[in-house]
Amino acid sequence: MGKWSRREAMWAGAATAGALALGGAASAADAKPAMTTYRNPSCGCCGKWAALARAAGYPVTVVPTRDMDLVKSKLGVPDELGSCHTTRVGGYVVEGHVPFAAIDKLLRTKPAGVVGIAVPGMPAGSPGMEVHGGGHGHSKPIKVFAFNRDGRATEFRF
Repeated sequence: MGKWSRREAMWAGAATAGALALGGAASAADAKPAMTTYRNPSCGCCGKWAALARAAGYPVTVVPTRDMDLVKSKLGVPDELGSCHTTRVGGYVVEGHVPFAAIDKLLRTKPAGVVGIAVPGMPAGSPGMEVHGGGHGHSKPIKVFAFNRDGRATEFRF
């Protein structure tokens, strides 16, 4: 939840520059939909996730709010799937540190009955929660869950 290290800031800047350079060659059909990410203003990892989303080609608007419980309730995020930030994209809810490959699959496949996808908590190694200092960056595999209007969750494979 702290500030970005110099290395993280440089990496995010380079990734963004690369995405912008490649974006000039992409067609309008390749454009990714805009995201709106709601986050507590004191949470640093949410800003890291939003920067990574931009680097992945998503236009992101960040909305600081101190009432994340209200946001999650209005958008139908089940309590057990909660994390630190909540995003709207392409008519879906994305809760927490969801990998962008999972978001891409959600938007591409549009599974029936799914309201959104979530990575509960703040698992080490997930986007925005990278672990530095060796190893592969994960303490364990990241599980993504899809949820419906009733709050029923199933694993979402991507």
